[in-house]
Amino acid sequence: MAGPQVGTPANMRELNQRLVLDRLRAGGEATRPRIAADTGLSKPTVSQALLDLEQCGLVRATGHSPAGPGRAAVVYRVAPDAGHVVGVDIGRRSIRVAVADLDGTVVARLDEPNRCRSGTALVRTVGDAVAGTVSSAGLRPADIVATVVGTPGIPDARTGTVHRAPNLPGWERPGLLHSLRDRLCASGSDLVVENDANLCAVGEHALGAALGVDVLVCLTVGTGIGMGVLVGGRLFRGAHGAAGEIADLPAGARAGGARAHRPGPMEDVASAHAIVARARVLGLATVRSAREVFALASAGDEVALRVVAEEAAHLAHVVAAVTAVLDPGLIVLGGGIGSNAALLAEPMRAALAATTPFAPEIVGGRLGAEAVLAGAVTTALGTARELVFERRAPRRTAAQA
Repeated sequence: MAGPQVGTPANMRELNQRLVLDRLRAGGEATRPRIAADTGLSKPTVSQALLDLEQCGLVRATGHSPAGPGRAAVVYRVAPDAGHVVGVDIGRRSIRVAVADLDGTVVARLDEPNRCRSGTALVRTVGDAVAGTVSSAGLRPADIVATVVGTPGIPDARTGTVHRAPNLPGWERPGLLHSLRDRLCASGSDLVVENDANLCAVGEHALGAALGVDVLVCLTVGTGIGMGVLVGGRLFRGAHGAAGEIADLPAGARAGGARAHRPGPMEDVASAHAIVARARVLGLATVRSAREVFALASAGDEVALRVVAEEAAHLAHVVAAVTAVLDPGLIVLGGGIGSNAALLAEPMRAALAATTPFAPEIVGGRLGAEAVLAGAVTTALGTARELVFERRAPRRTAAQA
């Protein structure tokens, strides 16, 4: 059915429904008189919009307001089960899936190791993980309105390719994202595949360390190194979706014949494997992970503290370059290495003070390993709340109106 035309009664009715629904989403449950006062609509118009929205399952009555003079007013709220969303975080070592209702309440969750050795196997594993999580929530695939998948690299929706994701074997195969879409969207779910650092920034902005920050940079450091940027509360992706690919920043001369794509120069000196390699060169021959290096530094080991200081200097170099261009209000450290903000932030601040008078505050992320998944769910909700209205809201044709 075609949507209502501008200026028709049907269009006005839809606009009123949207106003009432937006008021309930933004301000929480309310009575008809309260909604009328907040939206400027007449009480009869609000009553009709609520009736329409209630009949299609988008709002529901939850009770009555406290008794006062006259009849108690009915209280309405958005129906959280009018649709559901899926968030997925694909990492080198793990796959995380969450199913949430339209309030953002997680109703089912799955965490499992990522043992895949090919792109085809990973598509299959993610598809099975999502299907199992949806089923465990007591839902059908058709109940999922929007799905957002976080992944390392630069997703290219046109070619179905993820560029620069070498830590996921086979994940850069052309057309792979089309296969993922076929697997996850067979029942009509909308799908967005987003860079994981971008989703980390969204998660920390919505639920973590960066609430209310206008210009935000989330620096993620782990197996790789990346950055998510929010300007005015919105993701900034750049012309090709590659904004934040800070692994490409120069970090000294590279060995002859070094690959141009990955690992990037900054990953050569600042990612987890670089920290381990540097620690071994300096004498910590038995360390196997960056986590061990930071644990030793926390315990006061001088060699480990030297490695951490060098890591802080590399990250300060990144932040100085970003600050010169974006002037962010806050730098959030995320990822496995970024979770060590207690050791990294102060030497980073000291290094920045020597390069810029406008050094941003540097804090550790509050969401930890949950940041990407939180960003995926948050992004999916932004899409789903519009789509669920489009799919459910009653409409009249001009002739019916």
